[in-house]
Amino acid sequence: MSNILDGKALAKSIKDEMAATVANLMVNGEKTPHLAAVLVGEDPASQVYVRNKVKSCEQVGFKSTLIRRAADISQEELLEIVQQLNKDTDIDGFIVQLPLPKHIDEEKITLAIDPKKDVDGFHPSNFGRMAQGLAAYLPATPNGILEMLKRYEVPTEGKEVVVLGRSNIVGMPIGILLAQKNYPGNASVTICHSRTKDLKKHTLRADIIVAAIGIPAFLTADMVKEGVVVIDVGINRVEDATAKRGYRLCGDVDFEGVAAKAGLITPVPGGVGPMTVVSLLMNTLKASKGLV
Repeated sequence: MSNILDGKALAKSIKDEMAATVANLMVNGEKTPHLAAVLVGEDPASQVYVRNKVKSCEQVGFKSTLIRRAADISQEELLEIVQQLNKDTDIDGFIVQLPLPKHIDEEKITLAIDPKKDVDGFHPSNFGRMAQGLAAYLPATPNGILEMLKRYEVPTEGKEVVVLGRSNIVGMPIGILLAQKNYPGNASVTICHSRTKDLKKHTLRADIIVAAIGIPAFLTADMVKEGVVVIDVGINRVEDATAKRGYRLCGDVDFEGVAAKAGLITPVPGGVGPMTVVSLLMNTLKASKGLV
């Protein structure tokens, strides 16, 4: 299909650029960017995400450190690991993979991360700077979406954007970023959520829809207009007896139906996901150069 926004191919292209940048740093005797990841417990999705991040570091020539701990780690022990990473001058940025076990306060862990090493862009300090248009580490998924819109030269100025979902990780930040005086940006943004009345009225007038609502195949063809640009952030596991693993991955968009009307659309998998990982690397490179 010619209307696909191919995140996988784009991510590879950006990784190639970054690998050349890192090789140049090494030739000049400069520091190799170093990303650390903390993985707590055995959550299968988290393990896949972290494995992809470590593999991507290798592909671009970054150093990477993976710290694994059992699900029964105490909050105090995890906070101690965060403090050690904050102090380690060789590590430029690090992430604590979410979700964490229920006995650990995710907010406390996030607040304990040094904002200058917060390459996930979750710390309120980075969120606030982002909201004011100041230099900040942007949350990885919204940053990946912006990069995709920019590289595919998708027009955003004056466009009607509807964001489905209001999480602090995707919905709220992408809404703020697309409304800012910038490119991609200068759009009129509506953020819709579970309390929105007549959701279809909003989506039918949208030029661009960002679906980050966490419900499989939620956005259907009758909810969009011809030529719409659809960014599907959802990654949902749906049981499928015909699939080898007994399940398949699908997004928040009914891909087949919506793709027939869309001007551009991201697939799942292979759309936003790879761009999220690349965005994390972009933030780590910034951190190694002290650009934020």
